[in-house]
Amino acid sequence: MRNTLIVTLAGLLLSITARAEVDIPYQKFVLPNGLTLVVHEDHKAPIVAVDVWYHVGSKDERPGRTGFAHLFEHLMFTNTENHHDEFFRPLIAVGGTKMNGNTWLDRTTYFENVPVNALDTALWLESDRMGHLLGAIDQKKLDEQRGVVQNEKRQGDNQPYGLVYYLSLIHI
Repeated sequence: MRNTLIVTLAGLLLSITARAEVDIPYQKFVLPNGLTLVVHEDHKAPIVAVDVWYHVGSKDERPGRTGFAHLFEHLMFTNTENHHDEFFRPLIAVGGTKMNGNTWLDRTTYFENVPVNALDTALWLESDRMGHLLGAIDQKKLDEQRGVVQNEKRQGDNQPYGLVYYLSLIHI
């Protein structure tokens, strides 16, 4: 038993210290408006992964006034000034998969996988929601999404250990 434990620990130590470096080639572009574009090409499959990150999250909220990053995440899935329908519908029509978004402490991200020939559609939709959301938000949409976000928070808080996350943030 003791020898097995020593061999296991030695193997674990070797695996930690002998990590292989991962080298994923990419190109990085910074546009005049400050938008950073990172491109990695892999021609193994005819799909494109689009992943848009906004460097804003719950860390940017004031104590006692929280949930705005999550609310805006939800609002950005509604229609825009130019696209008068649910965000996912055109992506589903062109064969898009794995479409969603999420918010964390330091970022909000949206992602979708689409066939290569639908890249223009995905980029147009992302660009549209980035620049043409404000005029499409009305009180009804705001109230609806606020209710959804509040319900998601309640569901998370009511899970076993659901409030531990908030307690851990106090110590960061």
